[in-house]
Amino acid sequence: MHLSQLGGVARTGQLLAAGYSRRDIARLAALVRQPRRDIFTLPDCRPEFLAAVLNDARVTCASAATHYGLWLRGAPDSHHLACNHGHGGGFIRHRTIRFGAPAGPPVAAVEDVVLHALRCLARPASTAIATSAMRLLGVPRELLADQLRADRSGTARTVLRELDLRAESIVEVDAIHLFRTNGISYEAQVFLAGIGRVDFLLAGFLIVEVDGFAFHSGREAMRRDLGRNNASTLNGFAVLRYMPEHLWFEPERVVAEMRAALAVNRRGGR
Repeated sequence: MHLSQLGGVARTGQLLAAGYSRRDIARLAALVRQPRRDIFTLPDCRPEFLAAVLNDARVTCASAATHYGLWLRGAPDSHHLACNHGHGGGFIRHRTIRFGAPAGPPVAAVEDVVLHALRCLARPASTAIATSAMRLLGVPRELLADQLRADRSGTARTVLRELDLRAESIVEVDAIHLFRTNGISYEAQVFLAGIGRVDFLLAGFLIVEVDGFAFHSGREAMRRDLGRNNASTLNGFAVLRYMPEHLWFEPERVVAEMRAALAVNRRGGR
């Protein structure tokens, strides 16, 4: 059904443009829900899609992250919608739409999604969306920078300029944010002989690993990981490991542990 291709919601005009006759639309009205006379929705229509169509807008920023597979810790409390008008309310409004949106659900182009996130969201949420758009979808940093030349985009330009594209997950983005906000120098994605690649290396001796949700997905993965830990110790490195929950809910403890470990350099003493 064409309605499904549009994200489960469409206006009468969209259906007519797709080749449906008035008679087809009258039959459809008996099968689906109509929140307004000229709007048709399927039962599983995502609420942000419906909000976009009701407000002549497109889903963007944090509300569009999951549509593109971008990194986002949790769904936003309010819908983020992009529109070039000032009508409607009850959502977070993004007024500038710069790029043509793809066919399908009422979602802004990924470039606009990232630009809106850079201007709207605090770090590390904005950083995660921008980093994943570049890493996963190939959005060019230069293209985004060119769109952020206005004076009121100073913060967004700074966030964009400081992105560390070595981060391979949202958890690593959060770890980098924690390092930087606490003045901790780091190296990312470092290859160590006899150990392999580690997420972060601090002060040349402290390995910090951040384990994603698939950590130890099987016995073989656990065996390899124990071997890496042992190899790290045998080669004179200290190791700290954290789950996402540690970084998200216990950042003070994580920082305190890293600083305590850095205070005792196992290669050179205190």
